[in-house]
Amino acid sequence: MTPEHILQVLETGAMKAQAAERSRAQRRVLAQYLSGKPFGSEPVDRIPRSAFCGNAAGSFSTALAGPGWNGWGVTLTNTRFQPPQAAGLTAANVPRLKLKWAFGFPGATSGGTQPVVVGGRLYVGTAEGDVFALDARTGCVHWVIDAEAGVRSAVSIGKISGGRLAAYFGDQSANVYAVDAETGKLLWKKKVDDYWRSAVTGAPALYAGRLYVPVSSREESQVGDLKYPCCRFRGSLVALDASNGNVLWKTYTIPEEAHETEKNQIGTQLWGPSGAPIWNAPTLDLKRNLLYVGTGNNYSIPATEASDSIVAFDMKSGKIRWSRQVAEKDVWNASCGRPDRNPAVCPDASAPDADFASSTSLVELKNGRQIVVAANKAGMVFALDPDREGKILWERRVGKGSSGGGVMWGPAIDGQNVYAAIAYFDRANPNASGGITALDIGSGRTVWSTAPPPCGERTPCKPAQAAAVTGIPGVVFSGTMDGQLRAYSTRDGKIIWEYDTVRDYETVNGVKANGGSMSNAGPTVVGGMVFTNSGYSHHGGVIPGNVLLAFSVE
Repeated sequence: MTPEHILQVLETGAMKAQAAERSRAQRRVLAQYLSGKPFGSEPVDRIPRSAFCGNAAGSFSTALAGPGWNGWGVTLTNTRFQPPQAAGLTAANVPRLKLKWAFGFPGATSGGTQPVVVGGRLYVGTAEGDVFALDARTGCVHWVIDAEAGVRSAVSIGKISGGRLAAYFGDQSANVYAVDAETGKLLWKKKVDDYWRSAVTGAPALYAGRLYVPVSSREESQVGDLKYPCCRFRGSLVALDASNGNVLWKTYTIPEEAHETEKNQIGTQLWGPSGAPIWNAPTLDLKRNLLYVGTGNNYSIPATEASDSIVAFDMKSGKIRWSRQVAEKDVWNASCGRPDRNPAVCPDASAPDADFASSTSLVELKNGRQIVVAANKAGMVFALDPDREGKILWERRVGKGSSGGGVMWGPAIDGQNVYAAIAYFDRANPNASGGITALDIGSGRTVWSTAPPPCGERTPCKPAQAAAVTGIPGVVFSGTMDGQLRAYSTRDGKIIWEYDTVRDYETVNGVKANGGSMSNAGPTVVGGMVFTNSGYSHHGGVIPGNVLLAFSVE
């Protein structure tokens, strides 16, 4: 076969699911290796030149003070709530939202990262390793660059020397990039972890010239193979100098390196402790000079104290100031579901896999007191006291949990309530899956809970709500694994707007595109527009897709 043919099969053919987490550059290397032949020539432009912005697109604004959505959760406190002036959209106008434009991600089977809007531009990365800067109003392309590996993290924008803006993001090979936000020119690149399965999934947090980078890994997924010597990865948080990428400090969630433990039934040497990755964007507490992150489960024995925990790091030194664990001895990996499970690899087949996949939020109550709010894949929401080493003030179950969630990519908080969507899916009873619940932030009391509408004739039916929730005054937005985007009234949980994203689209960049499952990133609301990805082929996605949608009020 020619490398062109193999590449086509990997990107759009029978092998696209297997290649979904490989970047475009990795797929090209694989295609050339398997064929034993070089590509005949560089592929033609994946996006026609007509899709790029002309001079009429307007000048680039370096004003960070204007309406925008910067990073994963809008603010350093990761509440995923857009205030009225920046949102430019009211609850009364939401039912009038109509599709304004659609943008197709070339060669992709999933939509992009959390859309970030700064200075009138929209920044989004893809699992193919593409990072785009688009015009937020029209969707035309200002620039596109290729990362070394797939990009899952949202982009964070900040000032650099000379008053210019830099865009910071990470990739699935644990590289962190700084590029000129106007031109896409690479300023620096830094690898923050050398372990072979390390990745940057959560968005780096940027403040006062420092970039705080969470490090994760999917090494646990390798353990279905009995020949795999599980496991040696350790999660970490890394502080970089934002001007040049130099490491200022690096702190592991597991202090000790993995060592040899037991051997499995076929004699493979096992290692531990391991795991406790950080999947989420750090939350900054400027009052206490702390960074809060949630950690994941252990991948191998022995279990550690900082897995499935909320961990507070000192912003200056990286020292762990406190850690609050909510699930003990959660050692989980892909072998836990095997009929020949070995206790040396997975000691408990019913281990909950109760990660904190979503970011924590720092919230101020009406009485001026601050709390840390966190939600995990076990379907639990917690309120912690930052002044008493994370003492749990209240906890509330909002739905069933599983390795696919519980609360997956995170709630939104508007100062009164926490709005948490449920990713749990019941194959035997799809209509009992998903849902969204509002909790009072002061007490944890349930204010309302709304189940998804029945699927009816929709196929496939998967109303699980894994995607992050987004809030504006009076409204929260939530998407489903079968492609339904809904807006709920924050007053009573009633659905006030709904859009079925599963369809083919005529795109502004001429790329064939369709919508599908919605997961990971939630909608972005800026300046009267709503931006959302549709299509997801990883981790529970049932409908691949490759589109970014932009809505506005008619």
